[in-house]
Amino acid sequence: MLSSIISRLRAAGCVFAEDEAQLLISAARTPADLDAMVSRRVAGLPLEHVLGWVSFCGLRVAVDPGVFVPRRRTEFLARQAGALARPGHTVVDLCCGSGAVGATLSGVDLYAVDIDPAAVRCARRNLPAAHVYEGDLYEPLPAGLRADLLVANAPYVPTDAIELMPPEARLHEPRVALDGGADGLDVLRRVIAGAPAWLAPAGHLLVETSETQAPHLVEAAVRAGLVPRLATDDDLGATVVIATNEPAPGTPPAR
Repeated sequence: MLSSIISRLRAAGCVFAEDEAQLLISAARTPADLDAMVSRRVAGLPLEHVLGWVSFCGLRVAVDPGVFVPRRRTEFLARQAGALARPGHTVVDLCCGSGAVGATLSGVDLYAVDIDPAAVRCARRNLPAAHVYEGDLYEPLPAGLRADLLVANAPYVPTDAIELMPPEARLHEPRVALDGGADGLDVLRRVIAGAPAWLAPAGHLLVETSETQAPHLVEAAVRAGLVPRLATDDDLGATVVIATNEPAPGTPPAR
């Protein structure tokens, strides 16, 4: 049975056919269930959608069909956020998708937002103790909220580059989670421009981007009055812009 499944997956172009076969076998409840799961995978459905979960920072995060699958590079964003988050902090996770990044942060008061209804339903399953909202970026957040940490894995693929993505992504993930506009930065510019109104003094904004896009977001952060720096992980090919809401000179410290 195993060798047959591996052959079917290899023929469909699955690079890690052996590993995928083992995962599918372990997840299937019956032989018929297994055959159906292999068929969905061979037809091009992302493995994570077939399994119903993705491994992210050591957690098993539920991922429903049609919901953006968290990438391994985004684990770097989650680790950077975890290094800054403290127990009791207020954290806002914009473009939260399945809620994978927020799920890695313990002991915080978490607010998660996504514009995609399917993602919101999925995030509510993964973040049962969080405040999860459907809407456009900051729009659904409670008035007066001030975040110690703002995290965003917003779409940053340029529109013309979407057709170059693997079929698993461009055919089975929502375009709203991929398309960042002409240069890929439309949504991230809005995230950065709106951040000062929602960040607490000395609060941090963290956004995932690409190496080539990062300088443009650093400039956007400076224009917004934030103090930016870059964090990178060459092994993951990950780039994160971290921008701090530095109080203006002469501002008394918060009490």
